[in-house]
Amino acid sequence: MPTRTRFRASKRVWTRRVAKLLLLIVLVPLLLTLVYRPGFVHPVSTLMLADLVTFKGYDRRWVPLEEMGQVGPVSIMMSEDAKFCAHGGVDWGEMRAVVNDFMDGENPRGASTISMQTVKNLFLTNGRSFFRKAVEVPLALYFDAVMPKRRVMEIYLNIAEWGPGIYGLEAASQHYFGRPARDLTRKQAALLAVTLPNPLVRNPAKPSAQLSRLANRIERRARASGAYIGCIKTTG
Repeated sequence: MPTRTRFRASKRVWTRRVAKLLLLIVLVPLLLTLVYRPGFVHPVSTLMLADLVTFKGYDRRWVPLEEMGQVGPVSIMMSEDAKFCAHGGVDWGEMRAVVNDFMDGENPRGASTISMQTVKNLFLTNGRSFFRKAVEVPLALYFDAVMPKRRVMEIYLNIAEWGPGIYGLEAASQHYFGRPARDLTRKQAALLAVTLPNPLVRNPAKPSAQLSRLANRIERRARASGAYIGCIKTTG
């Protein structure tokens, strides 16, 4: 067989292998989303898996949404994604604003919804890139379409990182305030909420003046949340 023919045959083989690998990468999150839908399944994040692989371990105490109380989930929703109940996984208004800011040469700002953060935590890495965002958006739309809103919030609040090796609202509440999430005060819940954008630096138990100001703002929003929280409202 001529060298050129062998090269072409080898190229076709590798092309098929790469295509199969890419298809697998796409299918895994889609299939896992279906697996994660039942409430008795307790998913873990990619960061949690990394902690296991590197033998660091982690603290995560899975708690159903209805057992978290009201102030924690509401404060986090009003801090992270106030329109959570209204959008379908992506806040297109915020997304357009981010694109416009980028085109105008301004510093990029976050536009991630809770659905987007959930699929990022479950299936992707924490690195910032337009490629990751391009994958994150369709995954969030699919995830939000398949999952009930309460289940999306429940998963997010059980896998979000609140510090090195600390995952989920219950573990964070116990670690920083020595009490279960259902017993958090409004101020404590607000402090945990504003810690999320930078959990490796911010400490809700020892807040800076700036963090306290942010928490005060979120506490006021949570008190006035009203109909915004209809899709996650509990009786706990």
